[in-house]
Amino acid sequence: MRQLHPLKQHPLRENALMLGIGYTDILDTYLSPEKYRGTDLRFLSHTRREKDSTCLVHQLLHEGCIATADNRSGNGGEIGGGYTFAYSLLRKWQMPVGSCHLRLLAGGTAELSVGFLYNTRGSNNPAQARLALQLKPTVAADFDFRLFRRQQRPFTLHYEASAPLCGMMFSPNYGQSYYEIFSRGNYDHNCVPTTIASTPSLRQMLTLDFRALHTTWRIGYLGDWRQASVNNLKQHTYTHALVFGIVRRFRIEKL
Repeated sequence: MRQLHPLKQHPLRENALMLGIGYTDILDTYLSPEKYRGTDLRFLSHTRREKDSTCLVHQLLHEGCIATADNRSGNGGEIGGGYTFAYSLLRKWQMPVGSCHLRLLAGGTAELSVGFLYNTRGSNNPAQARLALQLKPTVAADFDFRLFRRQQRPFTLHYEASAPLCGMMFSPNYGQSYYEIFSRGNYDHNCVPTTIASTPSLRQMLTLDFRALHTTWRIGYLGDWRQASVNNLKQHTYTHALVFGIVRRFRIEKL
């Protein structure tokens, strides 16, 4: 007899490619005691991968951003940029809510971020490098609903939030130059362990998926509030952005 093999289940992938534009508020006391306010531009690739038979969801985030900002008097500016990679492992719970469908997710995220900030006014220390690795509890929710009975594809409302619990970050010490760190090798507590007390931050995103012109679109709000107080220095970047892009859902079958 010919042996029957069970059908192989292929993971479902959902990828959203988005552009974001918004307002940013920047402070880094290593460069200047002043706050700088301006515009933030970013690109996001947000991917989820899961199998129907398991309760786990793998999530990947690639995000690049660039920002320009001016001080209150308008006689100086800052230019910043960065890249963030995040991997999340989430557990999902699914439940019907009347004629709608709700899915809850919770788990953890490992996030690596690198970047720079340059002060155009110039000084002995005109630039700041940024490097951090953080572990973040993460929660999310997806809600599928229809506004019309004859609506073929539902709207999907997404919400996601995460906050750093612990990690490591690079920071010069107060009054220490990069020349001392890299040319003279004067280490002064520059690899700093962080906790929720020293880096009280929050990232959240609320978006809506809808179908139009044979394409699934995503539009929403991104709030990214990052701050740190280490080595007698303070820094923050508060960003409020509108995000907009397209969503693809597919399965990859291996031949």
